[in-house]
Amino acid sequence: MFLQTRFLTCLIVFLLSFPCYFCSYASPHYNGYLGKVSGHNSPRKLIDSIKTRELENWPWRKFGSKVGGRSLASLKMINVNDYGAKGDGSDATEAFKKAWEAACSSQGSVLVVPKNKNYLLKPITFQGPCKSSITVEIYGTVQASADQSAYRSDIAHWLLFENVQNLMVQGGGVINGNGKTWWENSCKVNDELPCKEAPTALTFYNCKNLVVKNLKIQNAQQIHVSFENCVGVQASGLTIIAPGNSPNTDGIHVAGTQNIQISNSVMGTGDDCISIASGSQKVQVTGVTCGPGHGISIGSLGSGDSESHVSDVIVSDATLSGTTNGVRIKTWQGGSGSASNIKFQNIVMHNVDNPIIIDQKYCDQAKPCKSQSSAVLVQNVLYQNIKGTSSSNEAIQLNCSDELPCEGIVLQDIDIQVGGGKAAKAVCNNARVTQKGDVSPNCMEA
Repeated sequence: MFLQTRFLTCLIVFLLSFPCYFCSYASPHYNGYLGKVSGHNSPRKLIDSIKTRELENWPWRKFGSKVGGRSLASLKMINVNDYGAKGDGSDATEAFKKAWEAACSSQGSVLVVPKNKNYLLKPITFQGPCKSSITVEIYGTVQASADQSAYRSDIAHWLLFENVQNLMVQGGGVINGNGKTWWENSCKVNDELPCKEAPTALTFYNCKNLVVKNLKIQNAQQIHVSFENCVGVQASGLTIIAPGNSPNTDGIHVAGTQNIQISNSVMGTGDDCISIASGSQKVQVTGVTCGPGHGISIGSLGSGDSESHVSDVIVSDATLSGTTNGVRIKTWQGGSGSASNIKFQNIVMHNVDNPIIIDQKYCDQAKPCKSQSSAVLVQNVLYQNIKGTSSSNEAIQLNCSDELPCEGIVLQDIDIQVGGGKAAKAVCNNARVTQKGDVSPNCMEA
């Protein structure tokens, strides 16, 4: 009798749970069209993909099959085509706005941009806060309007995510800034033209718990991706491309942002591959390939006699090829504040013009900058295991302030030669340097 009772109990539990298991893979939310828009052959594969990519990699969520207490089957799938977007290159701005409003106001949603489609967008703000966590799956191509008059109300932004928490943007699609017309009208291309601001292609402002991955961002009007005043960011698997002569097209710009990880990405642009600006703390960059471009930079800091602070930065396992700078710290005279606790480790340089450079007298303007006594303090900087070739004779340039010298600079296991195996030089002015291991070129011989 005891065994019969246990058998009946197990049978009842199994029969009751079976419909729930089935519905999780056969829910109308996931039927048919998802395979088409995402490139998955079945709804089940897409659900598995969402689970793997969106849940298990999010550090602020426990691993499992629920989002905010909701099952995967209860996620609301929102396709921009259902809101009027055609994907034929015509203007889809209003459709994207409506789709975002629906997604943002829903409890657990995925906004889908279908594959093999091209969506033209004017400047658009994806405004938060949203009702719950939200994912944007970009499988197709999103392209910027080339009509500069469309940016009159906000010249600084094209795609802007603002005040959104627990946001993931991914999908393997393309974000195309269509920047050629902006480059042609830049004062850096034609010095007879007035200098004007241009839009950043993709901006995340005041976002928290953010994942951006597996996207191609190309030909930005100016900066490609900017993280501003964000907390808790993971950016990975990004391909960022623009011509080497395109002006001010930084790959990733970080400003006022804390706890950000940038990893396993490839960048080749007309400016810094990565620029880390004032207010940024706990920045980790790993596994980045850079070139062409201006290298990986901290700064510029202290412009316009401002106070700037950057701290706790680690750049490791990077490869730079054919860039005008390698790893750089740049500060303006007249500024104040500090750049401190910075590590550049395990970096390979191929034909880089200025592999290691600190410039406390940075000047990026037509007129020469006047000499000033105040400066941004640069201290506690480690350069470790950096090897490769320099395209200039001076592989190490530490050009520090007369009034506020660089402090706590450590060079450890450095081997940089001029192409062809020639010995490179180090220029170390007003820098307090400690050398460890084999260091070539050598500040002590400068």
